[in-house]
Amino acid sequence: MTNTYDNPEFFAAYAKMTRSQEGLAGAGEWPDFQPLLPALTGKRVLDLGCGYGWHCRYAVEHGAASVLGIDNSQRMLDEAARRTNDSRIRYARGDLATFDRPAASFDVVISSLAFHYVQDLTGLFARIGTMLAPGGTLLFTIEHPLFTAEGHEQWVETKAGEPVWPVDRYFDEGLRTTTFLGQPVPKYHHTLQTIVSAVLGAGLTLEALVEPQGSAADRADRAPWTRAPMMLIVRGDKPAVGGPHA
Repeated sequence: MTNTYDNPEFFAAYAKMTRSQEGLAGAGEWPDFQPLLPALTGKRVLDLGCGYGWHCRYAVEHGAASVLGIDNSQRMLDEAARRTNDSRIRYARGDLATFDRPAASFDVVISSLAFHYVQDLTGLFARIGTMLAPGGTLLFTIEHPLFTAEGHEQWVETKAGEPVWPVDRYFDEGLRTTTFLGQPVPKYHHTLQTIVSAVLGAGLTLEALVEPQGSAADRADRAPWTRAPMMLIVRGDKPAVGGPHA
């Protein structure tokens, strides 16, 4: 995972974003993400790409027994620790491309907008599938393949002056470098087929696939992210031993 977030200028700009200041309430995808969370009481939770730790704190507030937040940015981890006062939460620096723990270490694995920084999704989900206990849940958001495909992540105008979202090179998976908060940010484009196949290949059942469109007010105002999908939410469950998954 990239270290862009440790760039002081980038980190300062990120801190001014609505989701940075308001937390989960300021994340447009939260109304779609929250209902997909499994019951967290007594669960061991892993948050991959934990950022400020919003999901970590939500998990313990809703009964999680323990939470491990992993991020590759030390600035993010320092900020998460500053905002956290609960012994059930532990933060650690780690690269999502290689992070691993013993089999059945966690009951729930969550991630918010981090997996598009990982090149090898098949390997990532295979490790997650192993780390999950039987009956466990993986729930994550990733930038939508139609959002990442062309690479620049910017609206363009037609000859008539109508803003449209460009889709190109969709099947050309791999590295893209876009400009985010004034800084070049490397990401990886994956097709929808690759994302879903990697989840299924890890031995998980696909329980939900959601393309969040924002609130009714957003849709009424034709906000940009209601016109073209920016994110994808995916839930995969690991079958329970000797019976249907939880």
